[in-house]
Amino acid sequence: MRAVPRTLRIIGGTWRGRRLRFPPAQDIRPTPDRVRETLFNWLAARVPGASCLDLFAGSGALGLEALSRGAARLTFVERDPRAAREIAARLEEWGAQGARVENIDARRFLERPSPERFDIAFLDPPFASTLLAEAAGRLEQGGWLAGDALIYIECPGGQPPQGVPPGWAALKAKRAGEVGYHLYSRAERGSMIE
Repeated sequence: MRAVPRTLRIIGGTWRGRRLRFPPAQDIRPTPDRVRETLFNWLAARVPGASCLDLFAGSGALGLEALSRGAARLTFVERDPRAAREIAARLEEWGAQGARVENIDARRFLERPSPERFDIAFLDPPFASTLLAEAAGRLEQGGWLAGDALIYIECPGGQPPQGVPPGWAALKAKRAGEVGYHLYSRAERGSMIE
């Protein structure tokens, strides 16, 4: 029996209401609509014109939502070739500008020299992995983030994110069922997001 692709919808911006497909892979755990809505309310003033990194892209929902809301550049990093193809297909179908898809493991991607400094980074690795701490450390040490970058982290609910670099200031945190979601800033004194 052939697995049926799953779908999500974009909840705001120019692509609001559009649906995106993604493979039924076990590793792909898309960010729920209400979590994305809260996150993008937090980020509302920072997304337009921003350069963003969706490091464990999966369904592509976070990056596509950012593009829909005015992000200038977006790099999607996804190791699953089927998922990467679906994201690329949506970008082409919707006429997205300033976006690219890297079909590569996040660790290998972060071994490269940084081509630019990102204003916003989305980190939503598989929960049962140690990738969060490794990716956060590499982002910080490798010059991938702008001085005042915002970093979104998803992790299992009920526990703080593991391995957050000491220079990152917690701005916001919430929980939705089994998912904890957090917003950090690299700024020395994280400017609060209302």
